[in-house]
Amino acid sequence: MPSGIPSACFGGTFTSPIGPISILSNGDAITRITFDTAPVGRSCAIVSETMHCLRRYFDGKQTDFQHIPLIYEGTAFQQAVWQALTRISYGKTLSYRDIAQAIGRPSAFRAVGQACNRNPIPMIIPCHRVVGSNGALTGFAGGISSKQWLLAHEQALTQQHAA
Repeated sequence: MPSGIPSACFGGTFTSPIGPISILSNGDAITRITFDTAPVGRSCAIVSETMHCLRRYFDGKQTDFQHIPLIYEGTAFQQAVWQALTRISYGKTLSYRDIAQAIGRPSAFRAVGQACNRNPIPMIIPCHRVVGSNGALTGFAGGISSKQWLLAHEQALTQQHAA
């Protein structure tokens, strides 16, 4: 197993419209999502449920993941950023500056970008919904083309439901 992944983890991998996605769990909660086909150990109920939910997301049938238990490690600042990301509505974007202001650290927008870069559970903690203050798409663990696809997917479905 790659370094940093415990040998007793549970997981699963599936192919999505943006490429392979691996989901890791401690058996009780999701601990990591990666954009590769990492060796992941055996599956468990929470991994199966998360894979089902992500497939529904890609099919346009699910817009949030609030019921999925998550466990992630990070600094207090990173955790504040990640919590703020979970409040960005489906189909919407905020800037790094917006997130910095939302967590009470208005000048820390670069640090917000670093926290987004270290997000261990992308898509469920939707760092893809954070853009530059000029609207430019910036870094994403799955690549800029994946970020662009995710945002276009969400915005198209939001517009369909509004019509």
